[in-house]
Amino acid sequence: MAQFTDTDGALLSLLKQDSRASVTTLAAKLGVARATVQSRLERLQRNGTIRRFTIELSREAEVDVVRAVMLIELQGSMARSIISALGRIPDIVDLHSTNGAWDLVAQIETTSLPKFDRVLRDVREIKGVLNSETCLLLNQA
Repeated sequence: MAQFTDTDGALLSLLKQDSRASVTTLAAKLGVARATVQSRLERLQRNGTIRRFTIELSREAEVDVVRAVMLIELQGSMARSIISALGRIPDIVDLHSTNGAWDLVAQIETTSLPKFDRVLRDVREIKGVLNSETCLLLNQA
């Protein structure tokens, strides 16, 4: 597991607020040199802490987004390789371990039902995935 400094934590916090912030802006907010921010960003990406940079759309812009939660049962001895494989599926936007009957909860966001179907098939074909249950998210209450 990676070791984080206070600066790393502050940098990650700023990126969660605005993943498009420039290195210069981040350096100014952190009170460190631009080169420091650049090297830390590169290290955090290299060690897998930062997997990707993304955007958050307004509800109006997300009209055609298909969202779902997938509950996944794993073969215990393969958990690490399965989690790694799930992390390579771009439409899985969040992944959590959990307790109870299911081992993982994956949040899926894609742009069409055929793409959604492909994600479900891709997950189910991962060696060590024993079972899954998927719930489409229809409307925010």
